[in-house]
Amino acid sequence: MDSELAYELPPFIRVYKDGKVERLMGTEIVPPSSSDPATGVQSKDIVISPETGVSARLYKPKTISPNKKLPLLVYFHGGAFFVQTAFSPTYQHFLNSLVKEANLIVVSVDYRRAPEHHLPIGYDDSWAAVKWAVSQSTVGGHEAWLKDHVDFDLMFFGGDSAGANIAHNMAIRVGSEGLDGGNLVGIVMMHPYFWGKDPIGSEETSMEVRAVIERFWLLTCPSSPGLDDPWLNPASDPKLSCLGCKRVLVFVAERDALRDRGWFYCEALGKSGWGGEVEIVEAQGEDHVFHLEKPNCEKGKDMVKKMASFVNQDKGHGL
Repeated sequence: MDSELAYELPPFIRVYKDGKVERLMGTEIVPPSSSDPATGVQSKDIVISPETGVSARLYKPKTISPNKKLPLLVYFHGGAFFVQTAFSPTYQHFLNSLVKEANLIVVSVDYRRAPEHHLPIGYDDSWAAVKWAVSQSTVGGHEAWLKDHVDFDLMFFGGDSAGANIAHNMAIRVGSEGLDGGNLVGIVMMHPYFWGKDPIGSEETSMEVRAVIERFWLLTCPSSPGLDDPWLNPASDPKLSCLGCKRVLVFVAERDALRDRGWFYCEALGKSGWGGEVEIVEAQGEDHVFHLEKPNCEKGKDMVKKMASFVNQDKGHGL
C-alpha cells in the first residue's frame, strides 16, 4: 500500500506520513574530477565528520605556482534547505568555472537538510565545516590541498539562495566566536534567502509568494520564533553590526521574489554600525539563481568575473 502524503512543497519535496521524503529536484550527483575537461580544475570528496555524515567537495586550480598561497572560499549550496547537494552537476559546473576564473581553493559543504534534519542542524554542520577548514592551517592539519596551498588570511564564505543565508549566518558566528587560525575577509551572497514579518517593496503585492516562502521557512525550522528570526531576517538581529568580515558582495535579480530582501539587507547592514564595505549588483531581466540554470549566459559569466575580482581585491594579493 502506498504511503499517505503528509504535505508537499512544490517544486522541492513530498513528505509522507511514514516519514519518507521524496525529493523532486536536485537529486542528480556527479563524481569529482582529476581534471575537468573544460577548465582543468581538480576536485575530490572528503568526509568532515563520520558521526554526522557532513562532507565536502574540494576544488583546486589546474596549476598552482610553487610557494604561492591562494584564497579559500567556503561555499554553501542553495536549495531552500530542502534539496541539492555539494555533489550536483549544477555546482560542479559553477565552481569549476569560478575556480578557473578566480584562482582559488574551494571547500563546497554538504550539510544535512530539512525536513529530516531541521535547522539549526544545517547551520551547525556548516560551522563544523568552517572550523574543519581552518584547522588545516595548524600543525595537525592533514588535508594537503588546504595546508599546502591556502592563505588562511584570505578566507571567504559564499553561497546562493539558502546557501547565501548560511554564508551570512556563518559570518555572524565568526563575529561572535572568532575564527582561530583564519581571517574572514568577505562574504559573497547570490540571491540570498532572507525574509521578514512585514512586507517590503514588491512583497506587498505578492501575498501568494509570501505565504509560500513563510510556509517553507516554518517547515525548515519549526523551532523558529517566526519570520523575524535573525536567521531569516538579519535586519532584526542586534548582532548585525558584529558581522565578522570587512567586505560583502550581494547579487540580486530583477525578477526574483527575494530581490527586495537583498537590497534591504545591504541597507540594514549599512545602518547597523558595521564598519565594512557592502556592494550590491542587480541583474536586469533575470530571475532567481539564473546563473546556475543558464551558466553560459553572459550575465552569469559576468557574475563569476565579479566574484573573482572580489576575492582577489586585497592589495598585495592580486592573482
